[in-house]
Amino acid sequence: DWKTHPDPERAATLYSKGILRFHETGKPFFMNMDLRMSKEDQDRELLALYKQSSVEWGCPVTCKLQGDVAVGEGVTRYFFSALIQRLKAGFTINLGNAESTCLFEGEPDHLVPSSSQFLIDGDLFLVAGRMLGHSFLHGGPRLSGLSRAIVHVLVGDSPETATVQIEDCPDHDIREIIKLLDGDAELSDDERKAVLDLCLSWDLPGPTNTNRRWLFERLLWHAVIGRRLRQLKQIRKGLKETKVWSLLIERKDVQIFPKESEYSLTPQILLPYIRWPTENSADEDDDDDCPLENKCRISGYFRQFIETASSPHLKELVKFWIGWEVPSGDMAVEIINGLLPKSSTCFCTLRLPGHYTSYSHFQEDLLSCIGTSDFGFGII
Repeated sequence: DWKTHPDPERAATLYSKGILRFHETGKPFFMNMDLRMSKEDQDRELLALYKQSSVEWGCPVTCKLQGDVAVGEGVTRYFFSALIQRLKAGFTINLGNAESTCLFEGEPDHLVPSSSQFLIDGDLFLVAGRMLGHSFLHGGPRLSGLSRAIVHVLVGDSPETATVQIEDCPDHDIREIIKLLDGDAELSDDERKAVLDLCLSWDLPGPTNTNRRWLFERLLWHAVIGRRLRQLKQIRKGLKETKVWSLLIERKDVQIFPKESEYSLTPQILLPYIRWPTENSADEDDDDDCPLENKCRISGYFRQFIETASSPHLKELVKFWIGWEVPSGDMAVEIINGLLPKSSTCFCTLRLPGHYTSYSHFQEDLLSCIGTSDFGFGII
């Protein structure tokens, strides 16, 4: 039972599988993206897809990439990876004042919803909640790096009891003004005016000798939480619509919104998922098969790459390999006759050429190839 299972991740898996099983005979949710369109048009279609109402998000997902020959589960993984990437880095949509639209802003592990009134009025945080819940239900990536204070409110706890840090305030000008109240140093006339102007704009009293600490905490709370209550309400509504809310309130130990450090990918996490080539894995009828000596050498290069790569590079590798950056299943490695590394995301298979005789050449080509997964992955 997901409510009582001692392992939070296993409990999350049991919960998601139960939702998907209940809806397995429902109308499939069709996701389509034309890679020949501009990035802005692609992002507009994604947003329109998740603005639909009365959708059963637990139903089977059918995905298609137009302009790319890729098919199958790899395309589905690509879609969910693209959703979370857009939520984190921004949608390539110009709303008149920027080339991209970011729904979240701030530093890693201190991300908060944007305070843009346009995004609130457009229900884009409801869209974000649906995207987050939909990806979670289908085993996809999760949004990492949110402020712990924001997560505290998102999972149903009282906004007034959230522990807010100064780093959670994304506006550095406001942050510097609030920091003036942290301590006992006498404020200059200009500093006092800056603090007073901020207090008046948020209907708070001006600074005195007795309310300084209280005012520091109230200004910080309003800068991080108070200005974002409507956004958080929309996100929660999206999570409820995708049926993830019950898990959130029943199992607060499930990290639906992990810290950036907790969501980093390390060699120790990735290596157990890999099925390496063996002496007996050769197929006499396969023209691409390589001699055993080449398999051993390239396997050694690949292990060295994994053991020395940064977390962002490992995530790029896994995304190139299986379609998203979450290691899963049986991730096979094949050594073949070929020019460049390629993958079959649907079968979770990475194919590495056996012609390399130096690690530096192997590393250079592999880094170049894994950086292309955002542009589709069909064989041309």
